[in-house]
Amino acid sequence: MDYRPEVISRLTDLWEGRNTELLKGSPEIFDRFRPEAFDEFLRLGIPDRKNEAYKYTNLEKSFSYKYEKYFSPKPDDFRQAEKFHCEVEDLDVWNMVLLNGFFPRGDEGLAMLPGGIWVGSMRAAAKQFPSLVEKHYNKYARNENDGLVPLNTALATDGLFLYAPKGTVNTKPIQIVNLLQSTQDIFAQDRNLVVVEDGAQMSLLVCDHAISPQHYLTNTVTEVYVGRNSRFEIIRVQNQHNDSGKVTHTFIHQERDSYASSNNVTLHGGLVRNATWHSLNGENAETHSYGLFLADKHQHVANFVKVDHVFPNCNSTQLFKGVLDDNASGAFNGRIMVHKDAQKTNAFQSSNSIILSDTARMDTKPQLEIYADDVKCSHGATVGQLDENALFYLRSRGIDAREAKLMLMFGFAHDVIKNIPIEALRERIDNLVLQRLRGELSRCASCAIQCN
Repeated sequence: MDYRPEVISRLTDLWEGRNTELLKGSPEIFDRFRPEAFDEFLRLGIPDRKNEAYKYTNLEKSFSYKYEKYFSPKPDDFRQAEKFHCEVEDLDVWNMVLLNGFFPRGDEGLAMLPGGIWVGSMRAAAKQFPSLVEKHYNKYARNENDGLVPLNTALATDGLFLYAPKGTVNTKPIQIVNLLQSTQDIFAQDRNLVVVEDGAQMSLLVCDHAISPQHYLTNTVTEVYVGRNSRFEIIRVQNQHNDSGKVTHTFIHQERDSYASSNNVTLHGGLVRNATWHSLNGENAETHSYGLFLADKHQHVANFVKVDHVFPNCNSTQLFKGVLDDNASGAFNGRIMVHKDAQKTNAFQSSNSIILSDTARMDTKPQLEIYADDVKCSHGATVGQLDENALFYLRSRGIDAREAKLMLMFGFAHDVIKNIPIEALRERIDNLVLQRLRGELSRCASCAIQCN
């Protein structure tokens, strides 16, 4: 039986009752796009495996729960959440907490950091920076036959706002501790906007945690504008329990001479699908997309990446790696699109996965679509077991079989980790990956839940 009609019916009932909780305090810029977005969601529906982008990802389990709570946490919830502390020692960042897709203090939750960068609530930003939000909100997100993007546009009421005005440089990364915590099952939808104006520099670290044992489903849309000669980096560390489902859509729009990178490190999660669109809309733009996931039990992790080369003399790199054990499954769907005028493009894509059991599964679909004739492009994917020759070499040096396997797996994963620019975080992720590979992390960090 198709589960989607029942889910769509529940969401339609929620939408039709929106005049109460959904629209309470909602910015006009959000409300303006809602009706058309919900109609688009009804047209597209919830993606199934007939949708090429979701061919290897089944959303049924995550959508099958009858979520009782959708919107804003209460003040007591925020007070509890703000007690959560990151375990990374010596991590010099500006830290804020986002709970179930909302910022504390709602309409007042906006602050300027030293150096002139603004961070806080989308609802507050719509009031304090209306023309800026108007200029960028819902400009870069594309449906791409994915009904979950317009669903977010129709129902999201808050999220993260980051604004680096022209020429500002943030010397410390901004860390958002993105928590899920409730006594009820939750369907959370946060909408994020990042604006990095010409000549500005900013780094964002997002740490996803679920710290209570309920069923969670998160549908996140993040729009990023990277102006001329500017630099932006986003690192997302996902560490949630096995009853959580997380779907992220990140749209990064770059102007000429800009640099951007995204790095998704998935340590734990029931179902995770990260989709990232990189749009290079000016000459000499450069972008890098990285991903690493470790999956076991019945976990599923999917990465979808599309890089649009629209202008000449641009560079892009994709590097994704996964380690799968038990009955885990993974997927990589990567696409490089080189448009007719994008001469002198350099674009490279690589997906590599290690399978540790007979029942784990990895599906890959690398794609190149090239309409220019003066380019350097390559793509490749491998799925296999550990290199027997390398194991033999290590064993011949007196290293026992288990430690030799750990060394090879760690070296394999470190190719992605080494691209994290924050040293303290890079060392912490190295340690977590080692623990995970040794079987010492049967649950996610800072979580009281023992996942089965």
